[in-house]
This record gives sequence, C-alpha cells and structure tokens, in this order.
Amino acid sequence: MPNNAPYIPNNTPPAELRSQGRAVKPKDAATLIIVRRDSTHPQILMGKRSAEHKFMPNKFVFPGGKVDVGDSRIRPPNDLHPGVLQRLMKGCSESRARGLALAAIRETFEETGLLLGEADNLTIKSRSLQWQAFLQHGINPRLDTLSLIARAITPPYRNRRFDTRFFMVDADIIQGDVHEAPQGSGELLAMHWVSLDDAEKLDLPIITRMILKEVEQRLTNGQIPEAEGPFIYFRNGKPVIDKI
Repeated sequence: MPNNAPYIPNNTPPAELRSQGRAVKPKDAATLIIVRRDSTHPQILMGKRSAEHKFMPNKFVFPGGKVDVGDSRIRPPNDLHPGVLQRLMKGCSESRARGLALAAIRETFEETGLLLGEADNLTIKSRSLQWQAFLQHGINPRLDTLSLIARAITPPYRNRRFDTRFFMVDADIIQGDVHEAPQGSGELLAMHWVSLDDAEKLDLPIITRMILKEVEQRLTNGQIPEAEGPFIYFRNGKPVIDKI
C-alpha cells in the first residue's frame, strides 16, 4: 500500500461525515467510463453533481448510480466477457454480477439519455419501470464490450457509502449521434466530452483521479478483459489497495 493513500478525502464536507456509531453498510453501485476515439486524443464523458447532492456535491464524475432490483432480472443477448463476469462474481451471484454491469448502462441512460446497446427486432422484456424506459427504444443493452477496471468502497466514516464497480466501454456502441449534447435526468450538470488532460483540471473526487490514471493506462496498453484493476477499501481505518 502506497504512503500517499489515494482514497482519503482531505476536504470532505461535514455533512458527509459520520459522527459516531457503527459504519453504514455500503450499497452496490456501478459507474461507466465511456471513451470516444474519434479525435486526436481520446475523450471521456463527465458531468457535475448538483450542489444539492449530499454525496460529493459540485464534483465532476462519470455517470452511474445505485444498483436496482430490476438490474439482476434481465439477461441481454450479448453477455459479459467470461473473464469480466468471473471477476465480478467474487463475493456475489452470477445474476448480481450481471446486474452490476447492467446498472452502469441503465444509470448512464437515466443521467445522460445515451443508449448503449444495439437495435434488435426482439427486445428483452422487464417489469422494471426504469428498464422499460430504456427498452421502449427497441435497443437491447450490450454487455460484451464492457471492461471492469476498478472497484472502490467509500470510507467507513462517511454517512453515505457505496461499493462501486467501475466499467469502461467504447462510445461506438452508443445508439444515435454521439456528437449531440447528452441530455438526461438532470442529476448531472454540464455534461461534456473531455480529454484526460482536461479532466484532470476539473474539481474531482480523489477516487475519480485515481480511476483516470487507470483509464489512461488501459488506453495506452490496450483493453484486456481479464486484466486486473485496483480494488480500494478500508481495513481497521486504513486504506488498502488490492486487486479485482
């Protein structure tokens, strides 16, 4: 473990800190880093969290959010790469692992309006209202191009905690014009495509800066589904960097 612990926020707002008692149990969440390669330098999609958010207000982040019950109840035709699925299944069932990846796609749709998948005459069905909003466009979510690049659990001293899996995917599976400004639920403001260098200049959570380094490394070395990524969590109050 390096001495410069990357996941200890030095400027955590008091409202996000837990004063006493047992640590809050983290909720499963998923985040999606979408990469565009149609310009000189790769670009990723980021947006700013509203000042009204109690978790990381005013910070620039990737689209994503909590896992929903309906995420584990559908199975698209194009499934996860076996290596990605195996890594996701450490500590959870196959359906839950697949649900983590699907949550990343669903939350991205809700926050940005972007549909990541492929047009299909036979669209899968779901009772989930969230997924019905996605599937009504005649698009099936596509999982086979997603890579799992990292996992991080929010420190135990925060009021809100998430066990987040970070996925990475190329923008070429987006249905529609990728050049149009993304428009979603309004949860993320100032959404735009930004180069990695320019992303570093934004007001970012510390964990996001660490993930950007992982993205840069994978863009340089190539995407390998089986490749391990960092797993950041806390043990006895101290940060640990493991592998996933």
